[in-house]
Amino acid sequence: MKAYIKLGALALLGLASACKSDFLAEKPYSSYTPVTLNDSLGTDASLVGLYNHVSTIFSYADQQGWPSVWQVGTDVANATANQQGIEIPYYNYALLTPTDGAASFTWNRNYILVNLTNIIINSMDSPTMTSLSTGGKARASAEARFFRAYAYNNLATCFGGVPILTQALTGPKTDFVRATLDEVNKLIVDDLTYAVANLPDIESVRANAGGAKLYGRANKFMAMQLLGEAYLRMGKPELAEPQLQGIISSGRFSLIKRRYGVGTSQPGDFYHDMFIYGNQRRSQGNTEAIWVLEQENPSVVVGGITNNPQQRRVWGPAYYNIVGMSLSDSTGGRGIGRLRLSNWVLYGLYGSGDVRNSQYNIRRRFIYNDPSKTATFGKVVPYTGTDTLFSIAPHTTKWYQYNPTDAFGFAMIKDFMLMRLGETYLLLAEAQFKQGKLADAANSINVLRQRAFSSYPATGQVSSSDITMDFILDERVRELIGEENRRMTLMRTKTLVDRATRLNSNSAVNPIRGLTTTHLLMPIPLGEIQLNKDAVLAQNPGY
Repeated sequence: MKAYIKLGALALLGLASACKSDFLAEKPYSSYTPVTLNDSLGTDASLVGLYNHVSTIFSYADQQGWPSVWQVGTDVANATANQQGIEIPYYNYALLTPTDGAASFTWNRNYILVNLTNIIINSMDSPTMTSLSTGGKARASAEARFFRAYAYNNLATCFGGVPILTQALTGPKTDFVRATLDEVNKLIVDDLTYAVANLPDIESVRANAGGAKLYGRANKFMAMQLLGEAYLRMGKPELAEPQLQGIISSGRFSLIKRRYGVGTSQPGDFYHDMFIYGNQRRSQGNTEAIWVLEQENPSVVVGGITNNPQQRRVWGPAYYNIVGMSLSDSTGGRGIGRLRLSNWVLYGLYGSGDVRNSQYNIRRRFIYNDPSKTATFGKVVPYTGTDTLFSIAPHTTKWYQYNPTDAFGFAMIKDFMLMRLGETYLLLAEAQFKQGKLADAANSINVLRQRAFSSYPATGQVSSSDITMDFILDERVRELIGEENRRMTLMRTKTLVDRATRLNSNSAVNPIRGLTTTHLLMPIPLGEIQLNKDAVLAQNPGY
């Protein structure tokens, strides 16, 4: 853990000691915020804090290239000339060392989440917790255990075996040792099994004071999806399959196949609708959503976002550099083109007629839209020089978001769709393939392809002979480009080296260099090793 976490724990202990004098004791008769974890209000506030903390993983802006770390240097994207810096070691792998900022931030955010969850879990297990019913304590613990498993699954994927912490820190600890990966996996499975058993059905989540259901809160299907993915990482597809089948057969979710919600009066298609701001949540008509990390405009809701999410600026091209182009909602707001989709994605991935490659989902053409430039207004912007590498690069529109009161748009204000039914089918196909159930895997893939191709089965349908791990990973890109953490997917499946070098070694700018099997794991942060003075926190091989 970082030193300031330890110091923070000590500061809290000191504060408690300093406040023992009777004349300082106060008896609050009312409070807008819960004082302790000893009642339902305090417990719920602590649980809500977990969502707030998770959002900091996605909204990090101190290093604006953070979203690029998880995409460039893989098979799907390359850093442009407008790289920010933190992403450089993730395509020039020779520079990836134990002092890496992205590895350190990943470790830090997830271990803080572990400690926050342990505070809640330990409190629910305490015999002094008498203000909540047995069922109430179980539900609170299940919600916290989901997030602890989420953190440890991230850590296991990125670092392998890591220190296990199941008790909240109350003072400095400098003798961490790495647990085996099997031990970490057992904790993840135990926590998620408990969460599946004790979290509510998505239609049984709590409602707010106005009666609206809080669909953004944890439900058992989130735990089932994460457990299915974790089992796949562990090489246990036979255990993953029933978790994923259970989500599909629950009847609670359905693939989006018709236009809906905000923007239906504008040109588009049903797949594009799912990623429009105002359409992403279950309460907004998204029947595919399993877990949406909801964000709000901070000018309307105080604290609506944490930090300043950079996804639009990273994924969107810097078209504002083109004379005759002005910022607009239809062009997605202000991007700055920190990454570009790989040539393989743009020119070799999609079949003809795939809605996921429509003009509304992968934009490949711009129209001059500045009416003050009468000579060009309404005409197609031509590709010249290196424009397709940066200023008008083809791109996914999933992160479009424009606020006319903030044209510069440093922060993206948009929900993070972290789990949806489309991925459930892909994980299921992977589980079936790994058991040799090729026909079943083809059927699972075909559910998505029937949705994607209007002329299905004449086009789009696949058979068991088409199903390989590579095909499933290809289909994940078609379905989830811009959504999935591609690096973690390829690390989980141990395919990063092969796919990145085979499919994305020809970038004209910032090509992949120095990638080896060492990089199937990230380096343990050097600062953590140095702070851990009373035990050996072993480094990953090759670093």
